[in-house]
Amino acid sequence: MKLSIFALSTSVIGGLALPKKPKGPDFSLAGYAKDNPVGTTTGGASGETVTVTTPSALTSAVAGTTPRTIYLSGTFNLTSRLSIGSNKSLIGKGAGANILSNGFNIKSQSNVIIRNLGIRGITGNDGITIQNSTRVWIDHNEFESGNFPAAGPDEYDGQCDIIRASDWITVSWNYFHDHWKSSLIGNSDALRDVDQGHLHVTYHHNYWRNEGTRGPAGRFGHQHIYNNLYEDFLYQAIHSRSDNQVLVEGNVFRGKTAEALSTYGLVIPEDSPNTSPDGDYELDGFANLGSKNDWGSATINITQVGNFTKAPYKYKLTALKEVAANVKAGAGLGKI
Repeated sequence: MKLSIFALSTSVIGGLALPKKPKGPDFSLAGYAKDNPVGTTTGGASGETVTVTTPSALTSAVAGTTPRTIYLSGTFNLTSRLSIGSNKSLIGKGAGANILSNGFNIKSQSNVIIRNLGIRGITGNDGITIQNSTRVWIDHNEFESGNFPAAGPDEYDGQCDIIRASDWITVSWNYFHDHWKSSLIGNSDALRDVDQGHLHVTYHHNYWRNEGTRGPAGRFGHQHIYNNLYEDFLYQAIHSRSDNQVLVEGNVFRGKTAEALSTYGLVIPEDSPNTSPDGDYELDGFANLGSKNDWGSATINITQVGNFTKAPYKYKLTALKEVAANVKAGAGLGKI
């Protein structure tokens, strides 16, 4: 029996092992918010799912500790800071929802997820403040204020600050840009007794562009910082001080980034020149380098090597040569 050309082609193709479609980035939870002594961060996964379109509906949905997944649609111009209760997932729909004017407090809570939100132009406080809280995942958000550096270091506060004995947190695949002071861990060198033994934070695959300082800056804790991309981080990116420990691996620095990593205790004048024109001196921190980093033209200043040499969980490093492309493609809104 004669086969037609079409049938022959089909039978040949059917007998071949066709190439597998390349896998995209793994956006699943990794790091301290997944692997910790308390349990994996699940947010509102075990509860009801609601969609909100107004600030008042959002305020009601995030209250209390009942598990709830909350999808945000549209723009939310908040008239006051939003306090988020335990066991909540806040997820922007589609290309992302926007949060304006006032940001979020996660205070004395546990098990919170925030994803796919644009947190923009927050004045008078941080975009997100995590205080005395555990198991928090901040993922695929965009943080920006605009008018940087003309706005000055004290016009806006932090983009995502983690303070007062908070613990077991992952900050991943976010796009931080056009802002002076990005992410502070431990907000005072006078709070050693409160913070020490806590502040375990993973930062991975974040894209920092056109920023000033604190990418991140930590006191008294342990931060695993891997596969992040820094472009034009103008003054000081990773700063470990006041006995803080960082494990830094597989990061890429480009553009006008001045200092990629420092453990010297001086809080540089550019961090807050309006309040500390000569800088503030604290105890030095510690740093260890794991997988190779690409420092670009930026300097590093490691005054003390620490004992945080290996993360206590499984994770997969992106190859250094692929970090820039993967982070640009995967970080920020509309990717999950």
